[in-house]
Amino acid sequence: MLKELNAPVPRLTVITLGVSDIRASIAFYDALGFSRRLKATGEAVAFYDTGGPVLALYRWDQLAADAGLPDQPRPQAFRGMTLAWNCRTREEVDAVMAFALGKGAKLVKAAHETDYGGYCGYFADPDGHPWEVVVAPGIDVGDDRRVHLAE
Repeated sequence: MLKELNAPVPRLTVITLGVSDIRASIAFYDALGFSRRLKATGEAVAFYDTGGPVLALYRWDQLAADAGLPDQPRPQAFRGMTLAWNCRTREEVDAVMAFALGKGAKLVKAAHETDYGGYCGYFADPDGHPWEVVVAPGIDVGDDRRVHLAE
């Protein structure tokens, strides 16, 4: 008789972005103010403390090879995902957008009121990974920089 396995506790611990130019991407995320950790990896991979899951940067072709997936063709359109930078106020959204654009981000969509009562804008990093900068009803950003959701 086989022993039934307990289901693991689900968790999201690291988000890895495939990047074309690791140096340029490291410079961009450093400029945004994310705290780089585990610097012993040099330029092979970069890890950033985000206050939640770790953000990792890894060369696009090496990430694809690691996952056993083709690295071509590279998508030039929406990739089916966004990263989010949740804020406490509309003013903070505007400030984060201006800051990111000043550090080399590309404007995807200017900050605007949403149909769900929030306020958001989008920028892209040097490889086109889209970031939503948002304040949304029902989502609290604590002093720990983490998102706290209502039941």
